Amino acid sequence: MQLIERDAPPRAVWALEQAGLHPLLARLYAARGVNHRDQLDDALARLLAPAGLLGNPQAAVLLADAIAQNQRICIVADYDCDGATACAIGLRGLRLLGASQVSYLVPDRVVDGYGLTPPIAQRVKDSGADLLITVDNGIASVEGVAAARALGLQVLVTDHHLPGAQLPQADVIVNPNQPGCSFESKSIAGVGVMFYVLLALRTELRQRGLYTTENQPKLDTLLPLVALGTVADVVRLDANNRRLVAQGLRRVRAGALPAGMAALFEVAGRHPALATTFDFGFALGPRLNAAGRLADMTLGIECLLTDDPTRALELARMLDGINRERREIEGDMREQAMRIADALMQQDDTMPAALCVFDPDFHEGVVGIVAARLKDKLHRPSFVFAASQAPGKGHELKGSGRSIAGFHLRDALDLVAKRHPGVLLRFGGHAMAAGCTIAKDHLALFEQALAQVAQEWLDEATLTRKLETDGALPREYRRTDMAELLQREVWGQGFAPPTFSEEVEVLSQRLVGHKHLALKLKHQGDPVDGIWFGHSDPLPARVKLAFRLETDDWQGVRRLRLLVEAAEL
Repeated sequence: MQLIERDAPPRAVWALEQAGLHPLLARLYAARGVNHRDQLDDALARLLAPAGLLGNPQAAVLLADAIAQNQRICIVADYDCDGATACAIGLRGLRLLGASQVSYLVPDRVVDGYGLTPPIAQRVKDSGADLLITVDNGIASVEGVAAARALGLQVLVTDHHLPGAQLPQADVIVNPNQPGCSFESKSIAGVGVMFYVLLALRTELRQRGLYTTENQPKLDTLLPLVALGTVADVVRLDANNRRLVAQGLRRVRAGALPAGMAALFEVAGRHPALATTFDFGFALGPRLNAAGRLADMTLGIECLLTDDPTRALELARMLDGINRERREIEGDMREQAMRIADALMQQDDTMPAALCVFDPDFHEGVVGIVAARLKDKLHRPSFVFAASQAPGKGHELKGSGRSIAGFHLRDALDLVAKRHPGVLLRFGGHAMAAGCTIAKDHLALFEQALAQVAQEWLDEATLTRKLETDGALPREYRRTDMAELLQREVWGQGFAPPTFSEEVEVLSQRLVGHKHLALKLKHQGDPVDGIWFGHSDPLPARVKLAFRLETDDWQGVRRLRLLVEAAEL
């Protein structure tokens, strides 16, 4: 592990300090590319204009006409947290704006697969719908959209994933990553795209005279869900996404959040008044995702839709139970995946440039999480496969991959598909995460083909694990109030949470829970507690650590500790 200190341009630090920012925050923000205070303005008025999203004005007209004609609208969702929150704000928002007949359908991961398929289109038609809206999916559903149109359905695709070579022939497509779209925030999540569609629809309804700026429905009530889906989908927190998340957090902390979100905070043992992006990413998001992985995301969507606190808590407890089961399955799979990966060790004691792991007992709903764990542990692009559980698909393997910086996973799959036609039955995704389906008989060929691409694209420097840090933590800032200040800011993918690094003395260390290292450290002459979760190997007496500041409640006392992320050994 190589710890690299971020550069904080002195001129930018000075400008931010002069604008009134705390000196530590000024340094942290400058190191993340912020040069002026106005870049941190998270006011709703600073959001990118909805009309700048290609297809959005046309989507607004389509939806406004559907509402005027009292058409039946059905939302086809995805089965992850982004898809669930996008579905929930779609239903809530359309109802706020006058739609009286809105329903939803969420595919089953195992039975239906991903996205809008012809059978899903038929089910939407059979439900009596006139207009089909996809959220967080659809850009790759060429056949599904064609089937829906052939059945007489109007189709609005809202998505944020990268398109393939052919776009679906929908009535309207709203996706910042479609060709010709100049919308600046290419990283917006699916829930963000749907929120922007609702903003455009409200504008269209104003122009038709149905509302004024004074009496129009308030869509900002949806922002807590937008923030949750954005963080949980691990999209890059560019300036626009940070504004959406900041606005959602502000409302959550003020107690203005849906009953289902409040219930999820309760079962996770967290407090909305102290909500952080970490709560969205590591407490609420996983509980919603667990439903899509092991059960039915309808549970998650219903939890986000209900306004009954009692019903919300009942559903949240069910989601919490599913998430516990998911953790058990994941733990077993992770151990087996590591054993398989260890067996791939080459004669020179190095790992292959890319990893492919399969076991007949793996659960397809958890392969993505295990791939992420492998990638984090071994710093290699990693694919984990499970046998398809769909009826009649036992000969297929479902794979989910996670990548490292410098290796665009979807592009790698595209190259494999071109070099070996027929090996990939389906594939899609992003630079850092992708999925594919292959025939079981083609696993060895896929593994070989992916490794070949990795050998060509990756070099020793890229395969060396690096962690960017913010350098040393000044002693005077090692305080609980400073930790709380940092925790309340908006951090996430592409806008990393503050991680400090410096050499410390290890006074004592012991294992807790058989897999966590509890530490007593000497930091700049002072003793301080530390914890390294998921790490059991002992540390030397002096070591350079990367760590975050964390507050910990123990017997009613709030205290500071260093949460260790890595060591330069």
